[in-house]
Amino acid sequence: MTSASSFGRVVTDIDLTIDKRSGDVTVARADNLVVTRDVDKAPDLTALLDKYRQLSAPLANRVIGTITSDITRTPTPSGESALGDVIADAQLAATDGPTEGGAVVSFMNPGGIRADLTFAPSGGEQPGQVTYGEAFTVQPFGNTLVTMTLAGAQLDTLLEQQWCRQAFPRILQVSAGFTYTWNASSPICNRVDPASIRIGGVAVNPNGSYRITVNSFLADGGDNFTVLKSGTNRLGGPLDLDALEAHFTTASPVAPGPRNRITRVG
Repeated sequence: MTSASSFGRVVTDIDLTIDKRSGDVTVARADNLVVTRDVDKAPDLTALLDKYRQLSAPLANRVIGTITSDITRTPTPSGESALGDVIADAQLAATDGPTEGGAVVSFMNPGGIRADLTFAPSGGEQPGQVTYGEAFTVQPFGNTLVTMTLAGAQLDTLLEQQWCRQAFPRILQVSAGFTYTWNASSPICNRVDPASIRIGGVAVNPNGSYRITVNSFLADGGDNFTVLKSGTNRLGGPLDLDALEAHFTTASPVAPGPRNRITRVG
C-alpha cells in the first residue's frame, strides 16, 4: 500500500507476483482507491493522536514571531507569491554568510509551501502572532538547505526548467535581489530572456559562478530541476523550518513579500 495524490486523498493497492528463482516480477496489479471521509474515526487511533497532540502542544504553540497581515501562497500571473518571497528570503539569510555558504540567491519550490500564514489566530495565539506549529504546517517536510555553485548559464537552464520537462509550470520562488523576465508566448524551454537575469541589479554572466541555495529536495533534482544535480562545492545548511523560524525571530513583524521579482510578459 502506498500513498498517492496529495494529502492522502488516494492510496494505491499494489499486488506483485514474483518468481522466486529469478527474482523477476511476473504479474503486477495496482488499484488507486479514493479515501472517503464518511466512515467513523477509529477510537484507538483517535486516542493516539490526542495523546501526541497534548505532548507536542508546548512546542507547537510557541510563538516565533509576528506578521503584519496575511501572507499567502496565492501567485501573481508571473507565478510569484508573497509567502514564497518570505521563505526564499529566510533561506538566503540563513546561508549568505561567508561561513554559511556565501549564497547570493535562494530558490524555493512552490509545491513545498503547504499552507498560508493568516493574521487571524488559528489557536490560542494573539492576532498577528506566528506559532511554530503554523510554520511547520507551511513547511512540514524537514528538508535541509544546500548551498552550491552554478554557472550563469546553468541559472538560465534552471529557470527554463520551470516549464521544460514539467507536466505543468513550477515557478520557483526567488529571494530579494534576484530578478528576471519570462515570456508566456515564447516556446517552452525558451521563455526566459537571459539578459534579464540579474542579481542585485547586475546582469548574470553566463560564464560566471554563483552561489545559490535550495532545499535538499531540489538539490537532488526534485520536481525535474535536474540542472541542480550538477551544482558543485555543496555545503549543507540548517533545516528549512529552522531558517524560517530564525527569519521570524530577527525580522518580525514580517510583511508579505513584494511579489516584484519575477516579471511576465506576453
